[in-house]
Amino acid sequence: MDLQARLTDFAMNGAEWVMWLLVALSIIGFAIATERAIALVRTRDHVGALGVDMMRLLRRGDLEAAKARLARSPSFEARIVGAGLGRSDAGPEAVEEMMVGAAQLAKLQMEKRLTFLGTLGANAPFVGLLGTVIGIVRAFALLDQSAGKVTSGLMSEVGEALVATAIGILVALPAVAFFNAFQRVIKARLARADALGRELLAQLHTAS
Repeated sequence: MDLQARLTDFAMNGAEWVMWLLVALSIIGFAIATERAIALVRTRDHVGALGVDMMRLLRRGDLEAAKARLARSPSFEARIVGAGLGRSDAGPEAVEEMMVGAAQLAKLQMEKRLTFLGTLGANAPFVGLLGTVIGIVRAFALLDQSAGKVTSGLMSEVGEALVATAIGILVALPAVAFFNAFQRVIKARLARADALGRELLAQLHTAS
């Protein structure tokens, strides 16, 4: 049996498995999006309070109070600036290096499992298209068996094939939306941490 015949036999099994695959992927994607949303909410400070408090304490030169404020915060911004502030006795250069390293680790933690959402958003339409292609192949096979006669069963096969693409697009759209939203939040948090870090460095340079 040649390759074309094998592929045709495979297509004759239908594209229903593709739709179930897309449903499973969408459930996994929603679970990841929910987990990431909860994680990011739990690791944020209240309405910019950290930034306001830190700016005030750093401008007063009260590094001990700043350390205590950072220790109370569950946010990634606090972790980044706290890593640098913990080495304030080693000089501004050491503080900056510590914050750069902490920012990279924080970015990795915040982006945990987001690759799946990006991959799902980019490839779900192609998975749906695979289902459509399988359905069209099956429809043409049935058309050949019916000697070119268009039947209701044939039209049903074509409709099922198109549904696969529609499901792929429906799965991709929220995945892309979630991925972009999370990336925007992560970028904003890293920017806030960078602003606080620069304020800390400015204070250390002034004091030295």
